[in-house]
Amino acid sequence: MYVTAITGASGAILGVRLVEELIAHEKPVISIVSPMGWKTIAHELYRGKSAPASMREVLDSRGTRGDGSLLRECAIDDFFAPPASGSFRFDGMAIAPCSMKTLAAIASGYSSSLITRAADVALKERRRLVLVPRETPLSLVHIENMRAAKLAGADILVPAPVFYNHPESVDDIVNFLVGKILTALGIAHSLYKSWG
Repeated sequence: MYVTAITGASGAILGVRLVEELIAHEKPVISIVSPMGWKTIAHELYRGKSAPASMREVLDSRGTRGDGSLLRECAIDDFFAPPASGSFRFDGMAIAPCSMKTLAAIASGYSSSLITRAADVALKERRRLVLVPRETPLSLVHIENMRAAKLAGADILVPAPVFYNHPESVDDIVNFLVGKILTALGIAHSLYKSWG
């Protein structure tokens, strides 16, 4: 079981593709999307047109294959949802993309939403937590928040594209980055060819 979250930073496709890949690998997924995450999905993936209202509808609109029963969605303000409790077992969590607001909340232990509470649970229960912060340039505040999150046990995966694999499209770059997230979660994949 993996918890995924999409916040309002640019790069919503990373979170959507991550959910698609987890389902393709037959991993149960709990998806949480912030209100700004939904606005970013609409702007970036649907070019400002009316976007689907649920992750299941997003996946359907993209023609995602896989077992739809593996996906569960939770509202960002639902503190009774399973990931809000340490007694609920999940293998890992990824926040992709992770806004600087969300990073700051996690770094300071401020659990004001289900996303930040689930991240807090991951840290306190020593489960994998992958944060994909999407901002540039970085201020010292951003860097210090990443440092604090890393010291607390999170993995910081800046979505920096690589070019040694000769990407031919944006999809190639996205697949590489999603592959790196899967690797950080401990999931084998074939989204990119390993060096050497």
